[in-house]
Amino acid sequence: MCRHLAYLGPPIPLADLLFTPPHSLERQSWAPADMRGGGTINADGFGVAWFPNPDEPPIRYRRSVPLWTDAGLPALAAATRSGAILAAVRSATVGLPVTETAAAPFTDGRWLFSHNGKVTGWPDSVAGLAAALPVRDLLTLDAPTDSALLWALVCARLQAGLAPDKALAGVVADVAAAAPGSRLNLLLTDGATIAATTWGHSLSYLSTVDGVLVASEPLSPDPAWTAVPDLSLLVAAPPAVTVIALEGAVS
Repeated sequence: MCRHLAYLGPPIPLADLLFTPPHSLERQSWAPADMRGGGTINADGFGVAWFPNPDEPPIRYRRSVPLWTDAGLPALAAATRSGAILAAVRSATVGLPVTETAAAPFTDGRWLFSHNGKVTGWPDSVAGLAAALPVRDLLTLDAPTDSALLWALVCARLQAGLAPDKALAGVVADVAAAAPGSRLNLLLTDGATIAATTWGHSLSYLSTVDGVLVASEPLSPDPAWTAVPDLSLLVAAPPAVTVIALEGAVS
């Protein structure tokens, strides 16, 4: 059911997240530690997006192959530095396509988005939520997948002026009500803040005086990693990190 991460802080090589740590995203793609019944490996594509400079739009690189098979990525990751990064590896839900466009991050302007989990009863369970979106949004989905629809629902709230944390909480509330049992770990950044939810999957964060790393699984044995409780909303604007319960959003 995928693994993802987001980083904000001083510029670092992409390799410091994708390859170098003992439990890097590359290792999580073939040896995840906490999938919670959602598969065994994350071999159905990957993606990474980064901001080359704070005032420039993000650059995205996605593939439909397992991350560990991309022979050119280690050199690219070692040579590319950024202070704002979102990356993910995918374990596709049975029946959904394995294509490059189905891999996170999904993007819109400065926003980067990833979903770790699945929507139960797809697609019928959320047909009503999809019907409320503009037809153009549905026709331009990156892929016919639950994650792409979740991104469209989040985008609609962002475009309506909601703050990122409110946008994520609203989508989780609506989808959890329409499709009980869904796993809805959502991750969103605009290069300045990170918002994330836990709803059925693991999430941890590592905060320093000048940065924060949020990830499905800790990338190292550093005891400073903090587990985020299930059914929570995390908001990070380095160095501040706030975690609140999400129960009220779905009551």
